[in-house]
Amino acid sequence: MTVASKTQEYTSKFKVPVIDFYPYLHGSQDEKLMVGKEMVSAMEEVGFMYVMNHGISQEDQDEIFRWSERFFKLSLQQKSKCPHPEKGEHHRGWSSVGKEKAVQLFDKVNLEKLKRVPDVKESFDLGNENNKKHYNIWPDEEDIPGFKQYCQYYFKLCDSTSKLILRSIALGMNLPEDFFIPYHSQSDNQLRLLHYPPILQQDLNEGKAERIGAHSDFGTITMLLQDSCGGLQVECPRGSGIFVDAPCIPGSLVINTGDLLMRWSNNQLKSTLHRVCAPPVDDTSKGQGNCISKVRYSVPFFVQANPTSLIEAIPGTFDRNHPKMYEPIFAGDYIDMRMNCTY
Repeated sequence: MTVASKTQEYTSKFKVPVIDFYPYLHGSQDEKLMVGKEMVSAMEEVGFMYVMNHGISQEDQDEIFRWSERFFKLSLQQKSKCPHPEKGEHHRGWSSVGKEKAVQLFDKVNLEKLKRVPDVKESFDLGNENNKKHYNIWPDEEDIPGFKQYCQYYFKLCDSTSKLILRSIALGMNLPEDFFIPYHSQSDNQLRLLHYPPILQQDLNEGKAERIGAHSDFGTITMLLQDSCGGLQVECPRGSGIFVDAPCIPGSLVINTGDLLMRWSNNQLKSTLHRVCAPPVDDTSKGQGNCISKVRYSVPFFVQANPTSLIEAIPGTFDRNHPKMYEPIFAGDYIDMRMNCTY
C-alpha cells in the first residue's frame, strides 16, 4: 500500500470522537458512567475528543478570544513589559514570535537542528495566582484595563470544568470518581493565549517555518478552545506518522490526553502527537503568487497535577503480562524537564 493510499485510509477511518458531556453534568450515575466510558474509549483509541455541552458558555468562549486579540494587538513595547523568563519552567508572560519551539523530549540529539525552524507564533501564559514559585507576569493594567481580571476569571472557570472532566475519566477507568482530585488540589494549571500571525503559505508547506511542530502535551489533560481558522492535526493511529485534521466544531472543547495521564494509565490512554500546520489560505490572497495563511487564535488550558504528586502506574493497569512501562516521577520534575526543552 502506498503512502498516499494509507493516508486516505487513515483519514477516512480515524475521526476525532464527539462526546456530549451534558449527561454527566445533569444525568443519573449510570449516565455519568456512560460518559466516562466514552471519554476513556476515545483516549484509548485516538487520545483526542471533542466535548460538547461542557459548561463553559459560548459567551465566555467568545470573550476570551476578544481579550486575546486585544492583548496581541498591543505594541511591542507594551507586550515587552511582561516578558517570559529565560527558563522554560517559569512558563508565564509574553513570548515573542520564534522564542518558543515545541519539540519532543525524545529528540534531544536533533534538538538544535529542530530549533532552527522557528514556530511562527506568540503566546501569553498565566497560572494560578497563588503559585509563588511560578508567579504570573502581567502587562500594565493601564495598557489593557480588565485583561488580568478576565483572565483570572476564565482560569477559574476552566479549572472548575477540568475537575469535572477528571472525575468523569476516573469513572471511565473504573476508579473512585474523585481519584484524581487530590493530585490536582493546588490547581497548578496553565492558561495559554496563542496568536499565529499571517505567514507565507509556501514557507509552511516547504518546512521553512512551522506554526507548531508535532508534539505531545506534558500534563494530565489539555482543554483546547480553537477558532475557525483550521490547521490542527492529530496523528492517527498513534505512531503512524499520518495526521488527520481536527477542525473547529463551534462551542466544543478539544480535550486530549497528556503524558502524565498516559503514565498513570500505563500506556492504556494515549498521549498523541499533534501539530498545527498550514491552514486554508486567506481568500484575499488566492490567485496571487504568494498566498498568505490566515491569522489563527487558540486558547489551551493545560491541566497539571500538583508538582509533588508522584506519577506511577495505577494498580489494575499492570500485571505479570503487562509490566509497568515507566519509572515513577514527580509531576513537577517532568513538566519542568519538558518545558526547559522548548526555550
